[in-house]
Amino acid sequence: MADSPATLSVPPPTVPTMSNQPNPHDAVFRRVLGEPVNAASQLRAVLPAGLSGRLDLDQLARVPGSFVDAALRWRHSDLLFTAPVKGGDVLLYVLIEHQSSTDPLMPFRMLRYVVRIWDRYLAEHPDATRLPAVIPLVVHHNRRPWSGPADIVELLDLDAEAVDAAREHLPRFRFLLDDLARLDQRALRARPLTPPARITLLLLKIAAGNARLADDLRDWTDDLRQILTGAGGIDDFLALLTYIETVGETPTDQLHQLFTQLGPEEEEAYVTTAEMLRAEGHAKALVQLLTLKFGPLTQSTLDTVHAASSAQLESWTARVLTAQTLDDVL
Repeated sequence: MADSPATLSVPPPTVPTMSNQPNPHDAVFRRVLGEPVNAASQLRAVLPAGLSGRLDLDQLARVPGSFVDAALRWRHSDLLFTAPVKGGDVLLYVLIEHQSSTDPLMPFRMLRYVVRIWDRYLAEHPDATRLPAVIPLVVHHNRRPWSGPADIVELLDLDAEAVDAAREHLPRFRFLLDDLARLDQRALRARPLTPPARITLLLLKIAAGNARLADDLRDWTDDLRQILTGAGGIDDFLALLTYIETVGETPTDQLHQLFTQLGPEEEEAYVTTAEMLRAEGHAKALVQLLTLKFGPLTQSTLDTVHAASSAQLESWTARVLTAQTLDDVL
């Protein structure tokens, strides 16, 4: 292939119409598995050995952007990478499924996203006569195992005999599936993953609504400690802690005790993250109170509230009920 798909450029994703609030699953997925070294370890674990062995995953590079429908970005997050292979490059398209039930149309959605990748490639390489290979992977995290189809043929309204008769004229498309619900923790531990990738997959699998998360994480302390020592380790660690605090239901004192046992750096990171999230929550609550009482707030006021310390937020919140004007509060 003469043209490298690594030059593929993608416009910034459209803001989802459903909500402007970031999805916590999306945030940790993009932060950790968006790093090529972490993504490469996951791809080595799930790609067929014959394919993985042909790709130079040490040279994996991320292609920015998203191909997901704007209305579906609350439940789908995607990442696109390119990796060298003999004679050219291969694109690897990874989509994570966030919703609580299996999407029965996922093969069609994935095929649509792959076609969008090709459309973008052809727009940027108008003289191309061949397309880069795109390997599609869906990562599913939910308490319930994946129960939907992975092959486009399974969506067609034909009986089995008709499918056999028409097979050579039907579209052929099947995505790889990494179903975390079916992946037990022993198998996860055996995967050749980087510590950030391993803990991310573990948390996607067990963290949401888990009141015993601190106990469950005690068996993974080696990976947690190693995260901080790696390149970008503090950012990865903070992203994982933010996810734990956001989706878990473990009492704060239990989580604090766990990270205290890990070491002083881990405890400091946990305390910093917990305080930051409490301040963010307090700021959001104060913004709601101020808006209810005084009407829509200016951007300057919003910036002031979100930049305030916890002590300031507590003081301002106490004034809301008796204040006559916004200036009386701030």
